[in-house]
Amino acid sequence: MEKIVQHFKLPLENPVLIFSLILIIILLAPILLRKIKIPGITVLIISGMFIGPHGLHLLDKSLFVDVFSTIGLLYIMFIAGLELELHEFWGNRNKSYVFGAFTFFIPIMIGFPVCYFLLGYNFYASLLTASMFATHTMVTYPIVSRFGLSKNQAVAVTVGGTILTDTAVLLLLAVILGAHQGNLTAGFWLWLVLSLGLFLSVMFWVVPRIARWFFDTLPSDKYSHFIFVLTVVFVAAFMAEVSGVEAIIGAFVAGLALNKLIPHSSVLMNRIEFIGNALFIPFFLISVGMLVDIMVLFQGPAALMVAGTLTVVAVSGKWLASYFTKLVLKYTTTQQQLMFGLSNSHAAATLAVILVGFRENILDANILNGTIVLILITCILASFITERAAKKAVLIAENEISSKTPQTGQNEQILLTFVNTKNMDKALEFALLIKEKKSINPISIVTIVHNDAEAERNMAMAKSKLQQFIYDSTGNETNAKVWATIDLNVWSGIARTAREIMADIIILGWPKKSGFIEKLIGEKIQLILSQTKKSAFICHFEKPLPHHKKIWIALPLFAEHETGFSLWMSKIAALSQALGIPIEFSCNQESKEAIVQWLTIRNMNLAYQFHIFK
Repeated sequence: MEKIVQHFKLPLENPVLIFSLILIIILLAPILLRKIKIPGITVLIISGMFIGPHGLHLLDKSLFVDVFSTIGLLYIMFIAGLELELHEFWGNRNKSYVFGAFTFFIPIMIGFPVCYFLLGYNFYASLLTASMFATHTMVTYPIVSRFGLSKNQAVAVTVGGTILTDTAVLLLLAVILGAHQGNLTAGFWLWLVLSLGLFLSVMFWVVPRIARWFFDTLPSDKYSHFIFVLTVVFVAAFMAEVSGVEAIIGAFVAGLALNKLIPHSSVLMNRIEFIGNALFIPFFLISVGMLVDIMVLFQGPAALMVAGTLTVVAVSGKWLASYFTKLVLKYTTTQQQLMFGLSNSHAAATLAVILVGFRENILDANILNGTIVLILITCILASFITERAAKKAVLIAENEISSKTPQTGQNEQILLTFVNTKNMDKALEFALLIKEKKSINPISIVTIVHNDAEAERNMAMAKSKLQQFIYDSTGNETNAKVWATIDLNVWSGIARTAREIMADIIILGWPKKSGFIEKLIGEKIQLILSQTKKSAFICHFEKPLPHHKKIWIALPLFAEHETGFSLWMSKIAALSQALGIPIEFSCNQESKEAIVQWLTIRNMNLAYQFHIFK
């Protein structure tokens, strides 16, 4: 009995009990408090307050908790880089510079005189505290990701601005420390420039080549893919620290380096997001709550005044930054609220700056305690603002789309059929990339069995083989329906099945025939096209889709007047966005005008160019 009681001695030290307690919180806290409309992120932070050393003291900030919380923070930054629409980000880089400048300079311009004149701190303490106001951690990024807004322009601009301002603050921190210690020499600047240059060269030149080779060498080993990605993230984070910047910058750069190699609709991306959202990110949010000590507010009027002043300056600085960005870039109020919500939460980078300053005796305990309160208030406020703005943004986007185009995506049916499973994994990946995200129907994967004496046995074997293939390829993470059917020949069976399920799109393998005409298109393929009147993608895959550098489209005359024009254009646009590669159209002037009009109506920001020919 005494041995059992020893396990429950507070704070808990048994790793199994610690892990169990945190999992119970991750599972139950959002469910129990969902009724009172509190965002899940806020719930996890508050839960951390209660179980942490300043609450019920069920847990200490042990190495176990620190490791998982660090992983969660790096995961948030990695996913932000991975989900970033690079074309959108590059096209809006000047807008990111605008927001980055505002969110860096405005909080410092407000914070420095407040700390120097109002609170009475010296130059270095005031500058360091003011730089803390400029930092922010995108604690609420999982909210916009959950609402499907990671490609929203305001979100992309905020992500870019976050990296710019956090990098600037962390470089400023190194400069302040160097000046405070008297080490601000030419050697300091030389090391900083050379180490950062080497780090970026490795991440953007070496890592993508290694990743491409690894994915090609082990195309079907999905578990190794995931472990490889994790390895890249944490090695990059360590390399960033060695280079003189924070690990979060390295994690974000890792996301950018792997961005084009991991499509957003891929199984690997699904696994990355699932593990992060289910485990690592909640650990980080709980650890943020464990830092909060509400009792600092009752340690006298000085602590209360410092905490209140820091919080007001931090919130007002970020609001003004988003407001001026709205004015300059002519954004809507909803977009401003999104930017304010994403940039208002102060956590890891903020705490890193203050802890370093405290350890170097630049800052006192009042600043440290006030920062802890600031973290609590801004994280809770940011989660409410972001969730409300995200809901508004989704409604606005849906209304704009429904007013411009008819909504048929929810009932989209895709039929995938191959004679053999040699390239079925690439075909399935292609189907996932072009599939309408709102479609409630699974991808239909069918195999046709010849109608002979062995038909029933062959059908059972074919269906079992397909099901095993789906499991091996995706681990049951793909919404797919598998079946086998009997027909006199494969091609008429495909045509009949497409009519039965009312498929919108048929994905077929390129026929292997010997004749020149049959190599060009094939009589049996022509049979399917003539009998079904469906849009067909006839595919021949030689390498993984993310390894392609462009999409080339050759349009025959009057292609824009064909019934399937809008459908295949939407799928090619989705493929371009998912892979982050440009489109080249070869067409006449009339088709060019129709394509530009189609893209303009739908407000699609794609990289494309035209080659006019007759």
